[in-house]
Amino acid sequence: MTTTDSAAPGTSSRPTAWRALTVAAAVLAPLALWALAVPLAGVELTAFPGGRPRGVGPVAVAVAGLVFGLAAWALLMVLERTVRSPGRVWSVVAYIVLVLSLAGPVTSGAAPVVVLVLAGMHVLVGVVLILGLGRSARA
Repeated sequence: MTTTDSAAPGTSSRPTAWRALTVAAAVLAPLALWALAVPLAGVELTAFPGGRPRGVGPVAVAVAGLVFGLAAWALLMVLERTVRSPGRVWSVVAYIVLVLSLAGPVTSGAAPVVVLVLAGMHVLVGVVLILGLGRSARA
């Protein structure tokens, strides 16, 4: 008896394991950038949610990566059960969400270096999720 594998070539034979590793990478990648920018380079990372300044610490960075990673995974699972080309639909949605997420840092009014670091974090999370989860999606 043979079994078929729905994972894309190069991924784990268990899509769940690959997806969990992808979400973990979506947490760790922006944390690495935060570590380079804040403690090492001395950037004072401040966001302006609701117009009020708020420091961006490692916990906030990790939680954001985890929340968006789990949400992306959940959306992919729903699409795999409901649409014909879940990988393609998921990728389009993921790119749109990434572009829209950049509006936060770009329109924040923060110093250019802060905008660059915050946007970099958004891009890191987005690229990790798009490449990792997209690779595991059914075609």
